[in-house]
Amino acid sequence: MNERVLVDRRGLLRRMGFAGATLALPVIGSARPGREGPDEEVAPAEDLMREHGVLNRVLLIYEECLRRLREKPSDVPPRSFAGAARIIRTFIEDYHERLEEDHLFSRFEKAGRQVDLVKTLREQHRAGRVLTDEMLHLATEAGFRSPADRERLREDVSRFIRMYRPHEAREDTVLFPAFRGIVSKHEYDSLGEDFEKKEHELFGKEGFEGIVAKVAAIEKELQIYDLAKFTPPPVK
Repeated sequence: MNERVLVDRRGLLRRMGFAGATLALPVIGSARPGREGPDEEVAPAEDLMREHGVLNRVLLIYEECLRRLREKPSDVPPRSFAGAARIIRTFIEDYHERLEEDHLFSRFEKAGRQVDLVKTLREQHRAGRVLTDEMLHLATEAGFRSPADRERLREDVSRFIRMYRPHEAREDTVLFPAFRGIVSKHEYDSLGEDFEKKEHELFGKEGFEGIVAKVAAIEKELQIYDLAKFTPPPVK
């Protein structure tokens, strides 16, 4: 075989190899807009942890309102606090916690795993709903004008924050990681699809993203949206 034919054949093989590799690459931009693509579905535990992010941002709103109620009550817009409490009621208590109770807690109880933890988490869900009921009742113009009602509101907010910080941390670090160990891969994946379907059924097309936007709007009203404001100044 002459040298020219050998070179041409090698060049052809290189070009074929490159073309094959190109065809094997995933098509960028093929994921469905607005959320994860088919190969990037959100797992149930990740979905619940993202919703804990919403809870954390509302707890920051509560902490800011609590600070203002102590220092200058007139700086707390009742509509902002009530809006935050309604997000807790609709998105966290009536949706997120129901998912945990119906799909996670029940499976742990059936498997005889983390039973004491699940019992405590259920009790805290009930206690949180009682506190939210009272906060929604007190978060009015009249309630904010009453020193007695403001004091009750401060107590409710403090108790809610104190309970939910360790509550969500225990779920994120103990319960959710253990969940894969008590369900099959097929069941786990199916739950992710069920969670997403329920989310859009209750909160429309925007779903999670729409709730985050509502939280951000309240943060902007209270002037705590800018993340840089939470950075401490340099130590002198």
